Amino acid sequence: MTGRTGRAERLPVFVYGTLRPGGLYHPDFLLGRTTAEEPATLRGAVLHEGPGYPYALEDPAADAATTVVRGELMTLREDGYEQVLAALDQLEDHRPGDPSSLYVRAVREVTRTADGAPVAAWVYLAAPRLAARLRAEARIVTSGDWFAR
Repeated sequence: MTGRTGRAERLPVFVYGTLRPGGLYHPDFLLGRTTAEEPATLRGAVLHEGPGYPYALEDPAADAATTVVRGELMTLREDGYEQVLAALDQLEDHRPGDPSSLYVRAVREVTRTADGAPVAAWVYLAAPRLAARLRAEARIVTSGDWFAR
């Protein structure tokens, strides 16, 4: 999603695994680089346990009311926004147009837990090739919470 200036829209980022506070990569990539970190959920998606990392997969057939991925909505600081997003893209192996990427970064609606408000956010979802493999293996984190698995 691009704004009028031609650069990526400055949306918050929804994280659900190793980038969450307390996760392995939070200190290196997000600590001190946010203005807010709020619990949130992504509906209509399932959380899969991949090789070492969690992967959210959209599930159009799922009941959006009960299929939820739990995580945090991270509002990135204005200064350094592009650098942090670029570092996250690299960490998540997000390479637009490359079918071998592990994740795609997409705008999705997430729900803030505190007030139930819908918020547009960047979400890293399993890329199509990997998503197909994960669906076949069916290693679903039924709680939707990487930390509670």
